[in-house]
Amino acid sequence: MDTHQNLQARLFKYAEQLGFGELHFKLDHDTGLFAIVAVHSTKLGPALGGCRCIEYETINEAMRDVLRLAQGMSYKAALANLQLGGGKAVILKPKEIKDRKAYFEAFGEFVETLGGRYITAVDSGTSPYDMDIIATKTKHVTSTTDIDGDPSPFTAHGVCRSVQAAVKHKLGHDSLDGLHVAIQGVGHVGRLLAHELHSLGARLTVTDVNEENLKYCVEQFNAQVVHPDEIYAVDCDVFSPCALGASINDDTIPQLKCSIIVGAANNQLAESRHGSILLEKGILYAPDFVVNSGGLIYACAQYYKLPKKEVHQKVDKIYDTLLEIFTRSDEEKRATSIIADEVALERLNKGE
Repeated sequence: MDTHQNLQARLFKYAEQLGFGELHFKLDHDTGLFAIVAVHSTKLGPALGGCRCIEYETINEAMRDVLRLAQGMSYKAALANLQLGGGKAVILKPKEIKDRKAYFEAFGEFVETLGGRYITAVDSGTSPYDMDIIATKTKHVTSTTDIDGDPSPFTAHGVCRSVQAAVKHKLGHDSLDGLHVAIQGVGHVGRLLAHELHSLGARLTVTDVNEENLKYCVEQFNAQVVHPDEIYAVDCDVFSPCALGASINDDTIPQLKCSIIVGAANNQLAESRHGSILLEKGILYAPDFVVNSGGLIYACAQYYKLPKKEVHQKVDKIYDTLLEIFTRSDEEKRATSIIADEVALERLNKGE
């Protein structure tokens, strides 16, 4: 078997391991669109997940990304008790999109061919304006400009509620007053999280590659700033990864001086075994796909036209879901990440 066939075999094996249902490909020669839609599960409802439009070095890299992210959306929806399955789209962005309108019209036509099994939304590299274009070709889209499609405030609030749950379980505190939180990445979600934590009395240490973001946090929240490489070793109560994934790995875990990890970033554990390593070190890890589900909850509500009151109620329930996971982890002496995966699979397998 040649190298190309080996890669294909490994990718399909990976999809099988993740429990996948469908993979769809679209190549539009007129616009240059090359897109992949992964539908992980539709047991609980249509698969909602964002459309990521970024440059990938290889098709195989894009496929692994869409498979991993779609599975995460399934688990996220299941643990948030949403009537949704899990899916994701990635567009292999070219160096230049010559006609963005035609480009996303072609993607909208692609989504329409899936018959409602996949609902698309904003993600890295796409905007509500792109969703408006897609909406001219399919109704299976949310996050458009007419529905206030920014989910960031709800994502940030869900992370804050998660911090509260973890602090309650690990430290026995109902208040965040005086708590020291180190935030890795203070972009849109991270900055909103910093605002909430500061308003609740937390002390903040932050890092980011954007100097303007750091300046804002210093001026508004009296935050301390450290170099990106130094954030892991900050002596704090809570480490909050809100930037790139895989930040919890063999190199960073030995540096950690926190009791709790709660952040907005996706796929924080570089490998599944790192959840068990954190357990052994006595660090409470809040599984990221539970913590950051506020954005999905909001997107679901927008698609089904649910009232904002219901959105707030579901985001607040992240607190209770995490306490259940933490308690079960203590009782079974197994990593919270493993427990969260199992609970999600239980709900998916029951289809309820």
